[in-house]
Amino acid sequence: MLLSKSSEYGIRASLYLASREESQFVSIREISLKLDIPFHFLTKIFQKLTRVGLMKSFRGPNGGVALMRPAEEISLRDIIAAIHGSTLFTECVLGLPGCGHDKPCPLHASWGVVREQMETLFAGQSLADGADKMRVLDLRLAAETPPSDSGDL
Repeated sequence: MLLSKSSEYGIRASLYLASREESQFVSIREISLKLDIPFHFLTKIFQKLTRVGLMKSFRGPNGGVALMRPAEEISLRDIIAAIHGSTLFTECVLGLPGCGHDKPCPLHASWGVVREQMETLFAGQSLADGADKMRVLDLRLAAETPPSDSGDL
């Protein structure tokens, strides 16, 4: 996948929060278990999202994380930029410093078009859009878990 694991997890966890009541705090442990995301990794992701003002956190037994703003006002691009930085939408796909019109890499022209399309896609999708699609189309945020073996034959 083109997105980092941090960005993938951040988007999935944010969509999970958006699918619930926005003012409700949800424990990171719950999100970690429901979405099968490593707890400590997810904690670091939420720290980044909180630092830039997309999430709020509350410590204690009833603590957790919640969206700082309405889900309609947070785009997937916001999540990616908070976690990964905006470099995904500005830098060379091969990671070459100085790649540009003067000294392009072999993929420069093609990547520029794709990069702009990706930015438009992520900027145009809010957490609310994703949460609505999840409800209406019964979409999932985690791998399907195999049915548990109850021992019955």
